[in-house]
Amino acid sequence: MKLNWSMPATGLWDMIVSYTKFLFDPLIFSGFLSAFIASVCWSMAMTKFQITEAYPFMSLAPAIVFLLGVWLLGETFTIGKVIGLILIIIGLIVTVKY
Repeated sequence: MKLNWSMPATGLWDMIVSYTKFLFDPLIFSGFLSAFIASVCWSMAMTKFQITEAYPFMSLAPAIVFLLGVWLLGETFTIGKVIGLILIIIGLIVTVKY
């Protein structure tokens, strides 16, 4: 996937227009929206759980990204990545339980 945009070398107004187009590109805008929703969910979780209980689950993000990458984007599924995934889950269990 490639974003096709470039910065004009003409003037300030053209630069403002280009940045605005870039900001409202659907892929870029969805990234900002996703980050905002994630921060709201994190804030809600902090009101319900202690930080020592909630924060270890942040380490699941690479595992979830790996699984979604394999499933949705056709990323490579290697033994090294699976071992890393298992180590993340073991670390999470150890951190939360002990």
